[in-house]
Amino acid sequence: MLAMKSTEPTNSESVLIYLDGAREALRGAEYNLDGGFYGIAVNRGYYAFFYAATALLLTLDITRSKHSGVLAAFRQYFVKSGDFSAQTSRHYGEAFELRSMADYEMLGEASEAQARAVVEWAHRFVERCEADLTEEGYL
Repeated sequence: MLAMKSTEPTNSESVLIYLDGAREALRGAEYNLDGGFYGIAVNRGYYAFFYAATALLLTLDITRSKHSGVLAAFRQYFVKSGDFSAQTSRHYGEAFELRSMADYEMLGEASEAQARAVVEWAHRFVERCEADLTEEGYL
């Protein structure tokens, strides 16, 4: 009897999929920032963090079903170990909070300064994740 081949991606493939998602989210963040859509820019900047962090966690065979779980696991496995700085953790957390405000609190729109900060932080985070994943042989 022939074994059925799984259509589920491997962790290595999933890492690439999530990193591509992070890059696409960054492009969307920049586009919306340039267009003056600051809440959407914050949303896409946050998702760049989320997807890149998910890619990192997948290298350890770790998945989380909630956004807060991904942030907590990132802090547990990559900040506590010293791989990423406490400042990076704060930036990710602030992007998470701003995204929640912009997406769910209709009276709270992100400012241009907040959006620019989130997009800048997300750029640095994704670049760092790309470098680490390249060093570890995932890219």
